[in-house]
Amino acid sequence: MMTAPSSRSDTCSLATRRELLVGLAGAVTLLAADSVGAQSDAPHDIIDVHAHFMPPSMQAAGSASPVMRAWSVQRHLEAMQAAGVGRSILSITTPGVVQPGDTGRALIRECNEFGARLVSDHPHAFGQFVYVRLDDTDNALSEIAHGLDTLKAHGVGLFTSYDNKWLGDPQFDPVFDELNRRHAIVYVHPTTSPCCRNLIPDLADTMVELGTDTTRAIASYLYRGRAQRYPNIRLIWSHSGGTMPYLIERFEFADRNGPLKNTLPGGFRASAGRFFYDVAQASNTVATRALRAVIPPTHILFGTDYPFRTPAEHVAQLQAGGVFNRTELADLYRGNIMRDMPGLLG
Repeated sequence: MMTAPSSRSDTCSLATRRELLVGLAGAVTLLAADSVGAQSDAPHDIIDVHAHFMPPSMQAAGSASPVMRAWSVQRHLEAMQAAGVGRSILSITTPGVVQPGDTGRALIRECNEFGARLVSDHPHAFGQFVYVRLDDTDNALSEIAHGLDTLKAHGVGLFTSYDNKWLGDPQFDPVFDELNRRHAIVYVHPTTSPCCRNLIPDLADTMVELGTDTTRAIASYLYRGRAQRYPNIRLIWSHSGGTMPYLIERFEFADRNGPLKNTLPGGFRASAGRFFYDVAQASNTVATRALRAVIPPTHILFGTDYPFRTPAEHVAQLQAGGVFNRTELADLYRGNIMRDMPGLLG
């Protein structure tokens, strides 16, 4: 018995199925290529210079905020991975150690020892700014020596002010003399000075005062000549310089008029441009455009203020903001650290 030839409709059906399969395979290939391209363009190995940790001893002392009490190593590592952050330089946030005397000194030492253990356990993921209180000169010098020489911390963490004295105050010169001698990297976190606590009872001090105290500290440090006296210190200021970029017209007016005229070589803008600034909680287009208008992109660094905000939020705002081009973003994420502060890498 002869086999009947296939009908035209069967032949067309087979061809259609083959074309469909080829088309689907091509679509999968294109999707895979797009995925690889998206992954290659995504930020990675970012360095976060503004991230906090919570030692158990400080939590037990009762000086931690609810956000910091909820901090954990695992959640921190997960937040970093989700945003492409490869390394966080850990520091103590405000109010820091508030206990006086030997109790406070012991707590400071335990905080720094705990931070060093975190770095030892996660050497690629974490670095450390050793915590120092400037209002106790002898202890500050002791902790700098112990932190940098014994614990091998990557830099020193300070606050913007201590008991209504900002960083340019002569009281702090012995500590800055030592930091300058060591060519130290110094990260500065804002706090609220006693003068200005609870000025508006309905608003948390963190909303206004932290940015303002950063500006006071920058002005104090510059106009009291500390930038010239301590040229070897690499200072990192938080939160896109606080309110400093928005006050640039006033500072530049002072360059030309009144008792501060010619105080700063090259003027305020040139002097402020020697410092570095992170974008923690100030990665939006308003803040970053203002900062970039005053400070060169080569001196702007990535920061998050984790756990108060996440790395993913900051990356998303920077990527979408259009303030920095691709090269400048790569430098902000990592390149500026590699060039000017390679000691933070390991």
